[in-house]
Amino acid sequence: MIDLQQIDSSWTLFLDRDGVINHEKEDSYIFHYGEFTFYPGAREALRRFARVFGPIVIVTNQRGVGKGLMTAAALQDIHDKMVAEIALDGGRIDRIYYADSLDNDHPLRKPNPGMALAAQQDLPGIDFSRSVMVGNNISDMEFGRNAGMYTVFLKTTSPDQPLPHFAIDVAFNSLDEFAKHLRPA
Repeated sequence: MIDLQQIDSSWTLFLDRDGVINHEKEDSYIFHYGEFTFYPGAREALRRFARVFGPIVIVTNQRGVGKGLMTAAALQDIHDKMVAEIALDGGRIDRIYYADSLDNDHPLRKPNPGMALAAQQDLPGIDFSRSVMVGNNISDMEFGRNAGMYTVFLKTTSPDQPLPHFAIDVAFNSLDEFAKHLRPA
């Protein structure tokens, strides 16, 4: 079990994007920034995370690119604008990794740990035993487990997720609620 009060700048935060930071588009994808809507309190949570955690990394499956429904450039534009807005509010995102493969067995596609390993290669200080994965799907939790991280489940899109669950260390209703349980920074 994770003691949230022990988290400090030696820890890394991994975040899913859709359903965690922003509203998920049901049965579809966010195609442009005009469709991107932060959850209430998400920007404030990201500001707090920037004061508490070391690296902050987004890891997101983005099949819309792999299906040809949007371009990698359109996804990059969404991410650039999201990061800029987060920075304006005093938060930060250090890296963003995405998996666009349609193959569930692709090493970068969650729940496989490829995006975590890529982040660790790019940011060598990452220690998975001092890392937290925050997501809204069991595949996010399995990704965290597969990389040796602690897991935080957000009930944003699956409020009826049965708990306890072997892949979930702790659950909250929102990113903001999770942030409020961290030690003050």
